[in-house]
Amino acid sequence: MAGLFPPWSDTALRVCLCLMAGGAVGALAFPMVYARTPEGQDRENPLVQPVAFDHRHHVQDDGIDCRYCHTDVETAASAGMPATEVCMGCHAQIWERSPLLAPVRQSYFSGQPLRWNRVHDLPDFVYFDHSVHVRGGVGCVTCHGRVDRMAMVYQTAPLTMGWCLDCHRNPEGHRRPVDQVTSMTWIGGGTPPPGIAHFHEGRGVDSLTTCTACHR
Repeated sequence: MAGLFPPWSDTALRVCLCLMAGGAVGALAFPMVYARTPEGQDRENPLVQPVAFDHRHHVQDDGIDCRYCHTDVETAASAGMPATEVCMGCHAQIWERSPLLAPVRQSYFSGQPLRWNRVHDLPDFVYFDHSVHVRGGVGCVTCHGRVDRMAMVYQTAPLTMGWCLDCHRNPEGHRRPVDQVTSMTWIGGGTPPPGIAHFHEGRGVDSLTTCTACHR
């Protein structure tokens, strides 16, 4: 008596079961893998801003320090964005008629601040204090990348919890002399700079890895 199913049906069943199992694993793994890719983290995608501000020109050509515009970076949790009056301090005399700066002039005369689009947007449940990191010798380039080479700023670091914890557990290789914090070209060779071995002493600096350090 002939079998109910042809001989190849066992093989077909095994293939189908393997495909179903693979599909289930893939459905679970894909979001976790994608969330760790530059595209999933929205990295390396420049954001269009209300003003075509070119960091290359301001940093490389004009030598403007980060703190000239981000005035609160050493004293507050937020680095701060420049008021329109800061921009007009120069552009009332330089390129004062440029069409590219029309939004700046409009903001200045109307009193309405420019609304910049946030590039490094941490979740609301994450607490990050710029001043603590800057005073601790963590350079701007460590998290923000070579902004001096960006026509339009984009996120370069993953900013994931694992990425932050890696630095918190072994911070020495990421730290530099405080007077070099805003330097885009300072090279430390992966070792603590001279004199920073005792940087913790008397400064209350801790390599925090507890949950409440960032989740408050």
